[in-house]
Amino acid sequence: MKKRVIATALGVVMAASMMSTAAFAGDAIKIMSFTDEVPNMLKYYVENHPDCGIELADPVIVATTDGAYQPALDQALMAGGEDAPDIYCAEAAFVLKYTQGDASALAGAYEDMGIDVAAAVEEAGIAPYTVDIGTRADDGKLVALGYQSTGGAFIYRRSIAQDAFGTDDPAEIAEIIGAGSGNWDKFWEAAETLKGKGYGIVSGDGDIWHAVENSSETGWIVDGKLNIDPKREEFMDISLKLKENDYYNDTQDWQDAWFADMAGVGPKQVFGFFGPAWLINYTLGDNCGDTAGDWAVCASPVGFFWGGTWVMVNKDSVEKPGVKELVEWITLDASEDGLQYAWANGLMNEAGTKDSVASNAVLEISDGTMDFLGGQNMFDAFIPANEYANGKNLTQYDETINQYWRDAVRQYTSGEKDKETAIADFKQNVADNLDVIVE
Repeated sequence: MKKRVIATALGVVMAASMMSTAAFAGDAIKIMSFTDEVPNMLKYYVENHPDCGIELADPVIVATTDGAYQPALDQALMAGGEDAPDIYCAEAAFVLKYTQGDASALAGAYEDMGIDVAAAVEEAGIAPYTVDIGTRADDGKLVALGYQSTGGAFIYRRSIAQDAFGTDDPAEIAEIIGAGSGNWDKFWEAAETLKGKGYGIVSGDGDIWHAVENSSETGWIVDGKLNIDPKREEFMDISLKLKENDYYNDTQDWQDAWFADMAGVGPKQVFGFFGPAWLINYTLGDNCGDTAGDWAVCASPVGFFWGGTWVMVNKDSVEKPGVKELVEWITLDASEDGLQYAWANGLMNEAGTKDSVASNAVLEISDGTMDFLGGQNMFDAFIPANEYANGKNLTQYDETINQYWRDAVRQYTSGEKDKETAIADFKQNVADNLDVIVE
């Protein structure tokens, strides 16, 4: 997930190859993350609560580039003592390793910090999918929560909606694309209407993949064996349908042609993109060109989420003074003094950028209106999106397996391989590179 850096980096930025032990010492609270986002939040808290008595060590920040962060974090956690972080972060692509997988035993439970987890989660209205992801399977204890919510919706061009459907009203567009239906039938009808007007419904198949991936009933691994959920296998047909019917510009996400479609300068104008609030703020907003203000957001045909950061505590740090205070403020405080209220209302940055947060209680008292969305309150779409998303279909191998699957689907769609060969080669890739049983 591509995200904005909210302020100047605070502390030490290290490449994993240079990091033999983390640069930690003393009683100060030690933080390790892959961006400066959470470290900056903690610094903000301490600066604005001068009587809290909390001291922060310089954070260790290791980017996820080339897979550097996880080995560095693993090394620091296993080192223990002064070389281990008190608070650390994991993103959606690999969070299951630390909450439910190989490294989950190293995480401290929120309840072990003295937090009444059930009551706090209910009071704050925390998005259920984030709780599912942050709950350790072995003992059912919550070991991680986020602050940002990444429940997904459909983000579309108002002018194209008016031309193709005679309305740009989010409620009407939601109905037109089959919002909440759990299937793609009406979406395809809308795609055909848009095609008749010379538009694509999405930019590339990746725009639909995240919705498909995280609306599946099961994950890639079931009982230690590779599992291809029927909805994920159906993505092969979805991708081919997009191509054969010329419903898109055949781009790949995070490449120049994808960004060009956001600005409306691709081969044909594109109606919309599936994504969470961060896609609006930090991707569409940075690449929209002259289309700014011509956007709106409505519910998706299927519930999904995309990305996110989870905050965790070292099991040896749960009783350390200040750790509970900081973690609660970031993840569970639903008051106007909490991090999430400031985050939702754009109070944490000079640009005033608003974002969707994990607490629906916070979103309900926050102002999500945006000029980028023609004055629409985006929280009207993202509050239900938080409830709609499924957090029970992730595995610790998702980042790698997703890449293998996306490659296999592209090979099939392009005609390079037939479906059976593409699936067989995908399975072989998994068998050759991961500790997973493949049948």
